Amino acid sequence: MNAIHSRNLRILAADDNPVNQKLMIAALKSLGHTGVVVNDGEKALRALGQLQFDLVLLDVQMPVMDGLQVLAEIRAQEQAGKPHLPVIMVTANDLPGDRLRFTQKGADGYVAKPVDVEVLNKEITRVLGAV
Repeated sequence: MNAIHSRNLRILAADDNPVNQKLMIAALKSLGHTGVVVNDGEKALRALGQLQFDLVLLDVQMPVMDGLQVLAEIRAQEQAGKPHLPVIMVTANDLPGDRLRFTQKGADGYVAKPVDVEVLNKEITRVLGAV
């Protein structure tokens, strides 16, 4: 485990698929982190308003509010004075140019589904190393 992961990170994972939620929590636990899961973007924003997180994993396609809408709200709150919150977008539609599109909209990172634990670990390390 590298220095960034020497502490237990508290990570919010927003995904509307129950199977993906279970897989994400298992992946985060295997990396030594604590995960809180919500199933839509509105609940993600509510959780962010109530609890402290080190990182957010946002599914791009969710009901009520999609991941890009949540990302835009997080970044708007930062413009109003909240500290930067690292966000990694997660999508099953892994298309060429997605990473660039998401980072241009304010995402710090990107992983494709199905989420591979090692790929997730490397992206968390890269994103938090850049913060």
